[in-house]
Amino acid sequence: MFITLAQAKQHLNLTDFSDDDEYITTLILIAEDVVEKHINQKLTDVATNNDGVLPYSLFAALQLFIGNLYANRETVAFGKATELKFNYSYLLDLNQSI
Repeated sequence: MFITLAQAKQHLNLTDFSDDDEYITTLILIAEDVVEKHINQKLTDVATNNDGVLPYSLFAALQLFIGNLYANRETVAFGKATELKFNYSYLLDLNQSI
């Protein structure tokens, strides 16, 4: 995993809450799968080509996706959702493999 449970929980503002630790760990793994599919590259390959670490843009995209999955646990939402420009997709597109 490229994001630790502690990092994900800090992003989610859940540092003192452990009931969802297993669920959050699963979300981390899912987010990594989704990002790899989006950029058409394995994160391990990206990290290898970047001195063993992920670019900040990919790290931020992972955090955003984990936060989205955690906050939106159902397939329906009430109200109007609006994607924020220059957010998740923008961060991933910076690293997309052709």
